[in-house]
Amino acid sequence: MKHRINRRQFGLGGIAAGLALAAPRIARAAPVKIRCGWVVIPASLAPLVLEKKDILKHFGQSYVAEATRFEGTPPVITALASGDLDIGPLAFSSFGLAIQNAHMDDLRVICDEIEDGVAGHGTNQFMVLKDGPVKTVADLKGKVLATNVIGSAVDIAMRAVCRRAGLEANRDYTIVEAPFPAMRAMLAEKKADLISAVPPFSLDPDLNAMAHSLFTQKDAFGITQLTMWTARTPFIAQNRAALVDFLEDTIRAIRWYSDPKNHEEAVAIVARLNKAPPARMEWAFTGKDQYRDPNGMPNLSALQSNLQLQKQIGFLKEDIDVKKYSDVSMVEEAAKRLA
Repeated sequence: MKHRINRRQFGLGGIAAGLALAAPRIARAAPVKIRCGWVVIPASLAPLVLEKKDILKHFGQSYVAEATRFEGTPPVITALASGDLDIGPLAFSSFGLAIQNAHMDDLRVICDEIEDGVAGHGTNQFMVLKDGPVKTVADLKGKVLATNVIGSAVDIAMRAVCRRAGLEANRDYTIVEAPFPAMRAMLAEKKADLISAVPPFSLDPDLNAMAHSLFTQKDAFGITQLTMWTARTPFIAQNRAALVDFLEDTIRAIRWYSDPKNHEEAVAIVARLNKAPPARMEWAFTGKDQYRDPNGMPNLSALQSNLQLQKQIGFLKEDIDVKKYSDVSMVEEAAKRLA
């Protein structure tokens, strides 16, 4: 009996020791939670990536992710600063403001999201009524111009083109804020004389029946690193391996959406998320859409140029060295895995 008790005690002790050894491995294996922001579909990556969990190799293993919507990129700065967001999509304009005004010296560009004005791809539109009084930029004097959020990329572009025509905000014209889905109604009801229109709203047949483009984002800045994913260095340092896995899955998703053989399903996803008929989303992931780098690599040269022009027209106080505020090593590693 004593022998049997000793064997049982040994067995229980062995199990306990085994569990003790396994506990650290279990803790280390817990997926990292990654909180991502987004603004509009299909320009924003996060909701598109999370719609394709069936092709995400690492989701639920090394990481899990969730997507939160914002009206524009400036509010993303606040969420990043407060720690309520881990990956924030920032336009070049809000990126510069985050560094200079919010003093986020630990902010880093980690991945491309969308680029505007690339040859063979689309660009944001600034639209007026076809039968309205505005025929040239100079005609905007005394008028009301609608932007999504003050300080956003489209807002900066709108102001830049107006400035070239000698018009200044608040002196020569009024700016009002409105969400992108409300822009068409603002123009139709003559609550605004010019609206900012980004895909999918710029390609709305009803909008194009009554309005036309007065100028574009490309007219303002050429190629624009319109939005990119950013993260802060403490989060990167603590979760680098999980971030590389997430970026690998993101690149995999970008390539899936961009593949013509998946076009019908991709359009169906975009249509469902926008609560719109698929026929209105056929342009997505085609030449009418804006550009996504297939390796997730941001255009740092364009970003540098965008920030320099932003400073020249008075929206930044100092030069920003893009290389100092970028960490593309993770997305490079992720892309190599898929080569």
